[in-house]
Amino acid sequence: MTIQIGNAPCSWGVEFADDPRNPDWQTVLRECSQAGYRGIELGPVGFMPEDPAVLGDALAQHDLQLIAGVVFRPFHDTSAWDDVMDGAVRTCKALAAHGAEHLVLIDSISPRRAPTAGRASEAEQMDGQEWAAFRDRIATIAKMGAEDYGLIPSIHAHAGGFVDFEPELERLLDEVDESVMKICFDTGHHSYAGFDPVAFMKRHAGRISYMHFKDIDPKVKADVIKKRTGFYDACGQGIFCNLGEGDVDFPAVRQVLLDHGFEGWCTVEQDCDPTLDVAPLDDAKANRAYLQSIGFK
Repeated sequence: MTIQIGNAPCSWGVEFADDPRNPDWQTVLRECSQAGYRGIELGPVGFMPEDPAVLGDALAQHDLQLIAGVVFRPFHDTSAWDDVMDGAVRTCKALAAHGAEHLVLIDSISPRRAPTAGRASEAEQMDGQEWAAFRDRIATIAKMGAEDYGLIPSIHAHAGGFVDFEPELERLLDEVDESVMKICFDTGHHSYAGFDPVAFMKRHAGRISYMHFKDIDPKVKADVIKKRTGFYDACGQGIFCNLGEGDVDFPAVRQVLLDHGFEGWCTVEQDCDPTLDVAPLDDAKANRAYLQSIGFK
């Protein structure tokens, strides 16, 4: 297998399954295919049909492969375990039904951390006991995905959660065995957090099982960090720009992947605000064309 390029429903503004602003799922599949992608993520569980026959037929109609699913739930909240488990089990079942491999775990945005997105030196930290329980909840879901469903679980750092900044991500990687959990590396969130994506990739390339391609507008980033703008408002201001227009060095990202023999899927994620006058299909086409221009097929 070589490197393959997919896309995700968040590029169409789909962050939550029950958001009335979402486009319909058929539109997302159709436009993803029209833009030249052969793979797509599940999106938040419940956005796509959970009946395997219905979704399977639609994927086949558009010549798309299901790549991955994301559990974007509050792992940091001890009272939300039932919600985390519900999202994880349903996501695992959907992925297994369609032969997808990648189970991506993301600690969702916390009110305690949202104000310091992009400001590592100011971010509140968990104490030792809270961190250990948080780590164990992540490891529990990762083990379930691997052992019960045959998936490849990975951790994904995300602005506004408790795995946001590079030291937190590396601490988690040190404390959860590689056989249990790998890395879904998101170039944009790493830049948003104030760290160098390429340098991190060089250190941890052997543990990266899956990639999210996202770019960051450096001017917007500087402004939202200065003003302590929330994550979703930052999305609305265009912090996640088209690939190649921001501060992520994608030719260098590609070279690291090639140097370390990476094979599999890299998924474009251009989070956007569905209320704005945006053209996701145009952006999806532009991102695909950019990646082809730097050597991704």
